[in-house]
Amino acid sequence: MSTFSLISLGRDSSTMRPYRENTMLPTQSDLVELRRRLDEIDNKLHDLLIERAEIVSRVAASKRKGNLAAFQPGREAQIIRRLVDRHHGEFPVPALVRMWREMLAATVRLQSPFAVAVFAPIESQGFWDLARDHYGSHTPMSAYRSIGQVIRAVAEGQASVGVLPMPQEEETDPWWRHLVSKDEEAPRVVARLPFGARGNARSDGAEALAIGRGVQQATGRDRVLLAVEASADISRGRVFRTLSALELVCTFFASYEHAGCVLNLIEIEGFVSISDPRLDSFRVQLGGALRRLLPFGGYALPLPATALAKSGAGVAGWTTSTAKD
Repeated sequence: MSTFSLISLGRDSSTMRPYRENTMLPTQSDLVELRRRLDEIDNKLHDLLIERAEIVSRVAASKRKGNLAAFQPGREAQIIRRLVDRHHGEFPVPALVRMWREMLAATVRLQSPFAVAVFAPIESQGFWDLARDHYGSHTPMSAYRSIGQVIRAVAEGQASVGVLPMPQEEETDPWWRHLVSKDEEAPRVVARLPFGARGNARSDGAEALAIGRGVQQATGRDRVLLAVEASADISRGRVFRTLSALELVCTFFASYEHAGCVLNLIEIEGFVSISDPRLDSFRVQLGGALRRLLPFGGYALPLPATALAKSGAGVAGWTTSTAKD
């Protein structure tokens, strides 16, 4: 409330403290008290972290009984989105996200061994930074000079997750073609990096996809990837029109031609199961020209720039106002 409003309400202006008093520096005793309160808060935070780790141990036991993976990227995305949505005050959102990413990475390692393989050629070290920021500064990570080495590390179980460059539309030998498989245990896309702000990560890495094992979980704001192999006479335009008619929005499309066929990597807006009736209709409409339609994983959409740039009460509500999936 402004000074003008206070006077308008008939409030006695003589009871108002002079502006000079509000700007006086705290005394030594004030600092001692403030630091004491900060120490109390730190102790409470530490106690809660200890309690959280104990609960994680119980969750891990439950997952083992249910044969569930310790690593749940969809669940992690939901946790961070919820915290960003409720955040207020002056603490920066990117720092909040980074803190929780470190904690989530640590708790995954409490549940099972977890290691990351990173494509990190000499000319593109930024992928290492993205992997470290997302999967934790104390998570075991290995750098590889070739994409094939990263894929093999994940496929052979040497790493839980592999971090690879974002696919591009005009690549002559895309890495993703090597992962197209009917095997349900084959590595697939599980995340897109960075999920939060890039921070001081080197920018040469651009964005990345993480591959791993597991079933994608719907989070409310998702992308799904499909591998579509069809006859060479099936044009990109026809695929687009067919998907659009089925109310499936394509957000990315890359192709690789081989042996008289075209292998397409298609990204679809929202969470779309491979058993979705619309994909059944897609199969019918392409008919015999469709060779294979396989899931290729997917990811929870990273936080939008609006959520990362704002602080305090301005953050609240971004999830509902910007979510379109």
